[in-house]
Amino acid sequence: MMNLLGLLFGMLFGGVLAASNLHEYDTIHAMLRLDEFDVFWFMASAITVALPGLWLLERIGFRTPLGGSLILSRSMPERHHVEGGALFGVGWAIAGTCPAPALVMVSSGAMLGLVAIPGIFLGLHLRERQHADTLHVGDGEHRETVSAGT
Repeated sequence: MMNLLGLLFGMLFGGVLAASNLHEYDTIHAMLRLDEFDVFWFMASAITVALPGLWLLERIGFRTPLGGSLILSRSMPERHHVEGGALFGVGWAIAGTCPAPALVMVSSGAMLGLVAIPGIFLGLHLRERQHADTLHVGDGEHRETVSAGT
C-alpha cells in the first residue's frame, strides 16, 4: 500500500513539474540566467506553503504514514552545506535539470534525461566512495556515525 501511495504522489509531483515546464532545459537555463523568474516564484510558493504546514504538523505531534513522529531537522549552516549547494548548482546549470525533473524529461521524450540520470547516479556513487569509511545517519546533520560494516 505504501508503494502504491508513493507511486501516486510521485506521478502527481511529476505532473506538476511537467505542467510547470520544470523539465524543460530552456526553462531552467532562462531561470539561471535571470531572464525568467517563474521557477523562483514556484519554489517560493512551495516554501511558503510547506514551512508553516510542516511546523504545524510537528507541533501537533503528527504521525507519519510509517508510524514515526514528524521531527524537523534544525541546524546552523556549515561548510558542507555551502559546498554541497554549490556542487548541486553547478550540476543543475550544466544538465539543466535535477533528479525529479530528469525523470519527467525521460517520460516526456527528452533524451537529455538519459544522460542526466546516469550522471546523477555517478555523483551519488562517487560521494559514497568518498565517505566509505563512515556512513552518516540521516541527512548528515547528525554527528552520530555508523561503521560501514554494519
